[in-house]
Amino acid sequence: MRFTDIYGIAYINFFLSWNIKRRLLYNAIANTIRIMTFDRKTLVIPDRTLFEEKLILTKGDVVIGDRSFLRFGINTDGRIFVGEHAIIDGNLDSPHDVRVDIFSTIGGDIKSGGNVYLGEKTKIKGALSLKGDLDVGDSVEIEKGFEAKGWINIRNPIPIVIYIFVYLLQLLKMGRSEEIERILEELEQNDGDTIPISESFLFLPNNSLISTSNSKVEGSVQIGKQCKLLGNYDIKGNVSVDEKSEIFGALKATGNVFIGKKVKIYGDITSTGMVNITEQVDIKGNVTAEEILLSKTAVIQGTLLAKKGISFIDISKEQAIEKVKRYDNDVDVVDEVKKMLE
Repeated sequence: MRFTDIYGIAYINFFLSWNIKRRLLYNAIANTIRIMTFDRKTLVIPDRTLFEEKLILTKGDVVIGDRSFLRFGINTDGRIFVGEHAIIDGNLDSPHDVRVDIFSTIGGDIKSGGNVYLGEKTKIKGALSLKGDLDVGDSVEIEKGFEAKGWINIRNPIPIVIYIFVYLLQLLKMGRSEEIERILEELEQNDGDTIPISESFLFLPNNSLISTSNSKVEGSVQIGKQCKLLGNYDIKGNVSVDEKSEIFGALKATGNVFIGKKVKIYGDITSTGMVNITEQVDIKGNVTAEEILLSKTAVIQGTLLAKKGISFIDISKEQAIEKVKRYDNDVDVVDEVKKMLE
């Protein structure tokens, strides 16, 4: 899978052919959030995502990175993309396409309303059912059988790989290095079709571990509005939790932590940076950080420890100051004129 950002729209390039290349390539998706910028190492949880005991309920496309271990199944109204050497300990349920790259293991069933693409050496421990076409690579295991209503295509990549290798070897013997370079560039440019991703999507970066007990992410975390998450999170970066979300576990981060309005956290917050706790937040645990910004309407049912101190935020005062600034700069007048013209 490959990510690009074209005119503000996120795109994924999924390699339909595993014959030539057997890896996922990621380019950064530029998407600014409150306290951090999304990159390929950011765990993204979209709005209204719910973590149940063994299942993640979400909306939009789901992308699971290479070598990730997800101890949940996935149910979404979008598509599902699984990278290389990934392990998903549950079912995959989507009304659209499901794509699983090489050497990955699905611990449950796969149910798809579209097409299913399985890379070589993938293993499905449950049953596979789909309404579209099935495209499978070499040595794919489906333990409980499959049912496909469309075409079935079984690929064997070895002859093509050997053919290309022999052809390039002959060109090398003939000293035609420019021709070899041209062929390699064409292979790089024609790995597959570009597939647009939904505006709202769940993204799990490479080498992540997500479970009901301890979760680890080698990057930042962005959690949307009205989400419910289970488990303790060890994060090598920043954390942003949007309003009205609930986290049943602790947050430990090496960067800054932003907690949006009316968020509830049933656990401790530990950060080596700054923790910003906004209005009507309820934290049933301790907060430890380098510096803490705390709203007067927040409730902390634990201790606060900050090396550089605790600063209280008065939202009404900030809003009044902002309004004075806008008045001095005639911004309010301009806005009123715009409304009249509309």
